[in-house]
Amino acid sequence: MKINGDLTFIYETADDAKIVYDTLEVDNENYLESELNGNLIEYNVNSEKLGSFLATVDDLIASEIIVEKIVGKTKQ
Repeated sequence: MKINGDLTFIYETADDAKIVYDTLEVDNENYLESELNGNLIEYNVNSEKLGSFLATVDDLIASEIIVEKIVGKTKQ
């Protein structure tokens, strides 16, 4: 079985999106496809197993939340 999913993260500015993209890309390289489009980051996740798919998505979202909090704190 092949499982595919797309996630899109939307940011206030293109600069915020670039910071998050650059930060997460190191960890995501070779695991999922990603594309930076202005203030959007689009991810495409593919897997042969549901467990692997869910683990990848969970890790991506958890990492994104951490980076988003750091970006928010640096703006204060």
